[in-house]
Amino acid sequence: MRWTRRLWTMLAGVNGLVAVAAGAFSAHGLSDPRAAEVMRTGATYEMTHALATLACAALVGAAPRMRVAPAFFLAGAVLFSGSLYALALGAPRWVGVVTPFGGLSFLAGWVVVAWAAMELDRPRA
Repeated sequence: MRWTRRLWTMLAGVNGLVAVAAGAFSAHGLSDPRAAEVMRTGATYEMTHALATLACAALVGAAPRMRVAPAFFLAGAVLFSGSLYALALGAPRWVGVVTPFGGLSFLAGWVVVAWAAMELDRPRA
C-alpha cells in the first residue's frame, strides 16, 4: 500500500465522519454525563486530527516530510479517541492504559509538522 495524498485525504474524511458520529452519540445517545464527556473529548481530538491530516495532505507537495505526520495523527485517533470511546461505552478501566500512547502519537505528529515546516518556502536546488 502506498501512502498517497488521496489515501490520507480519504482517511481524514473517515476520521471526520467518525468524530461527528461520536459527538452526536455523546450528545444524544448517552445518559451518563461522565460517559458523554469522555466521548465528547475523544470526538474533539479525533476531529482536530482529521483536519490536521487533511492539512498535511494538502501541504505534502510543498513539504515532502509532511507525509509522515498523518500516520501519527491517525494512530493517535485510534489509540486515544478509540480508547475513550470504548471507556464511555463501558469497557474495563484497563483500556485507559492505551490512551496516553495515543496522546504521545498526536504529539509526535505535531513534532513532524514543525520539522516539515522547515521545508516550506525554502528555495529548491
